[in-house]
Amino acid sequence: MQVTARVDYAVRTLLELAARPDERLTRDDIAEAQDIPRRYLEVVLSQLRIAGMVSGQRGAAGGYNLGRSPAQITVAEVTRAVDGPLTLVQGQRPEEMSYSGSSAHLPELWIGLRASLRAVLESVTIMDLLTGHLPASVQVLIDDPDAWAPRR
Repeated sequence: MQVTARVDYAVRTLLELAARPDERLTRDDIAEAQDIPRRYLEVVLSQLRIAGMVSGQRGAAGGYNLGRSPAQITVAEVTRAVDGPLTLVQGQRPEEMSYSGSSAHLPELWIGLRASLRAVLESVTIMDLLTGHLPASVQVLIDDPDAWAPRR
């Protein structure tokens, strides 16, 4: 899985809003605080608003707030809102793939990959990230020194 700029920007946007719950933040406030290009941020905010994760108000006192509690917004939900399904194989969902011959069992790998992504991304909320208290199942993965070693 590759984390796209949209996902990164969306999570950072939600974290900024969660960190300042008593303020209505403008697009410029968020862009400046998180160093996000304004053009990208417009699209991301629109997608997050459609998904109900942010609410916006127009006008002189306008800006954005979280649409619901940061403890109720998972990273998986954010990813789906701005990028679509967690796992696609050649533009298709893994369960839609079909191979023959020696590749017949390949869909099982793709389903396993999606399951592992879900296990992490559906268990981590914006509040978890804001406080730095990740679920134990995720912390175990992070604490493995091999997780930090790049592979080529």
